[in-house]
Amino acid sequence: MKPAAEKLAIARQLQAEINALQGLGKLSHEPANDRLAPFSSAFPGNTFPTGTIHEFISYEVAHAAATTGFVSGIISKLSKQGGLCLWVAGGGKIYPAGLKYFGLEPDRIVFIHTTRPKEALWIIEEALKCEALTAVIGEVRELSFSDSRRLQLAVENSGVTGFIHRYCPQAENAVACASRWKITALPSITIDNLPGVGYSAWDVQLVKVRNGRPHAWQIQWQGNRFNVIEEQPFVISLNERHTG
Repeated sequence: MKPAAEKLAIARQLQAEINALQGLGKLSHEPANDRLAPFSSAFPGNTFPTGTIHEFISYEVAHAAATTGFVSGIISKLSKQGGLCLWVAGGGKIYPAGLKYFGLEPDRIVFIHTTRPKEALWIIEEALKCEALTAVIGEVRELSFSDSRRLQLAVENSGVTGFIHRYCPQAENAVACASRWKITALPSITIDNLPGVGYSAWDVQLVKVRNGRPHAWQIQWQGNRFNVIEEQPFVISLNERHTG
């Protein structure tokens, strides 16, 4: 008989293969306690999935700005030395130099601005097929299930991680994404409560996660990393129960 440790390793490998087939990201050989703790604990295998699509939804300008900051921090943890990203934006509101605060070098990001939704989705899909990229960030308002399925198929072949930020969508419809997030800003936290601008802080709601556990955190960005202020299970609202 095989020892228990070997059986456990086989079971984990099989689960990883099943997750990959279900669109939960490419197979990962990184340790469970990866660079994206604490968020990784909410996903299957305790590992933040790459090679898949993550969806973010915001409804106010301040929430959209908070989402941009949070996503930037996520990407900085995923990016390898010299990695390239592509950012498809519709409003031209990204301040490239400010991304350095979140550990992203703006000269490693290709920015494309377009106000045409169909054109934006086409660019995002084609970019997600490019294996040379670490991540693709796409800002769109509407995303149909068929559109999201095409994006998911693209990353399953390339291994690129996609981040779709939807600002003021008409509906929170069902999509073929591994997760759905909502990020809102919290008052910045200063050292020893001194006056001035403090560290960025967010209320992070992981409202949907395939085969995982919805969760909520209060997070601050300090020392080029995510630090937990408070963590609690996500409680679904009545409104969430009636969305896709």
